[in-house]
Amino acid sequence: MTDQIVIAPILVALTTAVLTLLTRFDGRVEKAVSVGGAVAYAVAAAALANAVLLAPGGPATLTYGVSNWQAPFGIVLVADALSTFMIVLAAPIVVAAAVYSVVSVDEAGQRLSYHPLYHFMMLGVSGAFLTGDVFNLFVWFEVMLMSSYVLVLFYSGREHTRAALGYVVLNLLASALMLVAIGGLYATTGTLNMADMARRLADPAAYGVALAPTLGLGALLLAVFALKAGLVPFHFWVPSAYRAAPAPVTAMLAGVVKKVGVYAVIRLFFTVFGGATYATTSTFAYVGPVLVVLAAASILLGGVGAVGREDVDGLLAFSSIGQVGFIVLPLGAAMIAPDAATRLAGGETTLAAVGVAAALVYSLTHAIAKPLLFLASGTIRSALGSTAFSQLGGLARRTPLLAGAYLIGGLALVGVPPVLGFFGKLLVFRTVTEGLAVGVTSAGAMAAVMLVGAVLTIAYVTRGWNAVFWGPPSERVRTLIPERWGRSRYAGDAPDATGGADTVSPDGGPSTVTDRALVVQVAVIVALALSLVALGVGADAVVDGATDAAHAAIDTGSYVDAVGPAEPGTDYHPAGDGGGESDETHSLAAAWLGGGDP
Repeated sequence: MTDQIVIAPILVALTTAVLTLLTRFDGRVEKAVSVGGAVAYAVAAAALANAVLLAPGGPATLTYGVSNWQAPFGIVLVADALSTFMIVLAAPIVVAAAVYSVVSVDEAGQRLSYHPLYHFMMLGVSGAFLTGDVFNLFVWFEVMLMSSYVLVLFYSGREHTRAALGYVVLNLLASALMLVAIGGLYATTGTLNMADMARRLADPAAYGVALAPTLGLGALLLAVFALKAGLVPFHFWVPSAYRAAPAPVTAMLAGVVKKVGVYAVIRLFFTVFGGATYATTSTFAYVGPVLVVLAAASILLGGVGAVGREDVDGLLAFSSIGQVGFIVLPLGAAMIAPDAATRLAGGETTLAAVGVAAALVYSLTHAIAKPLLFLASGTIRSALGSTAFSQLGGLARRTPLLAGAYLIGGLALVGVPPVLGFFGKLLVFRTVTEGLAVGVTSAGAMAAVMLVGAVLTIAYVTRGWNAVFWGPPSERVRTLIPERWGRSRYAGDAPDATGGADTVSPDGGPSTVTDRALVVQVAVIVALALSLVALGVGADAVVDGATDAAHAAIDTGSYVDAVGPAEPGTDYHPAGDGGGESDETHSLAAAWLGGGDP
């Protein structure tokens, strides 16, 4: 099946990026185009969800062959329930961060191509979610990362430059490893198309594939994706990069960009490598324990690191490391006993599906809650010039809306009903306990790590709330926000605690924050908080969507059938060609892939 709607998110992001470049002559026009493009992206995501997730008869898989070339000869975009779920996950954060950006980034910064870079980053994210071949996964990763390099360095101070340098160097090394692994897979399997590669790995004898090297190459890819997701021990870039970037960029990095690494783990190791068998042992037997160890280490190190921070940004950065561990742990647990029978969303399924669904629901929770918290931190910095606990306190009396929204975001991470985080964490715990029930020996240790991680989450969320919003206000708070917001002028128009200078912005320069800007920032944060509650109330629909996405991830056969890669050695006809004579170039390509003479 081919459908033009598959390419809509990519086209919207690309068009918006180009238009924001062309409208830099007028800041207001550029901002309007940026926000309008973000809204259009959300509309495209909704249209794609309607075509895929809400298709008559159940979730569909739509494909789009670029230039009408059939897989595996041409570039194919694939929108199944998994990739569509990820696009829908990203859409609200794209809108929220874009709106927040137009009132938080100063005019000089916005003239420095902030908005084009923002939308090019989303172009890379969208392409990574929708691509159907591993080389173009690398290409879209690079599109996403090149934009993020500049955005992390955006303020250009010493601290920002140091953070960006570490971020760039680590990701360049990861990209080199990824390219080596992809080249090795191509040399070994003879294809780059994911569906074709999955078919060949599942039946190596029929396609003359030497299976053993692909395990090591897959391990290289796993390390790359773990770095993109910020898992321990590949987490070094996270705290410094998150602190250095502007608040809306950090929201995107934590809420959306990290999820590309999670998606790649699911797509490659459940869909593509899932059918491979190495000496009577499946891929899962090798990858599952590794994921469990990485996830457990992330939960513990991230939690302990967050508890020990003395500022909001540092606490949230280390929290992101721990929370991504909660996302990945059910994937590893499910891989250890993938075929164990269970039930989910009212139907019979396997533990593999439950584990993937748990990771997706928790990913959605994290994708909304963590941007909410980082944007709240950005607003606090805009108003007070600092996020250090020693400079804060008592903000609940000054800004109850911001305080309430921050609390909801924290409760989502803890997992308190009716917020969506409760259902995500419940599914994560369920995956581990069902693994324990079917005899997974490491499930007890996993459950213990999760309990410790949950306690650490409660500890750092409580500590952050008390330090920022509870207790007596600091001297800085009393001076810059003497009354409740809405009855007094905001910090951007008030003197700072020294009694003369303006407040400072994140780059160390004078703050230009205004009453209107702070109102918009708080409105965006409150909207995200309300969405967490709304999704929690409607959790059945979220779990159903995640279940459909999980089944799409583990059903390799349906994915291969939907993409329909041509068999090696067949006479290829372009898609839509009624069957006549094939183009000589296509025949040469088909014969070359098949190993025969044209």
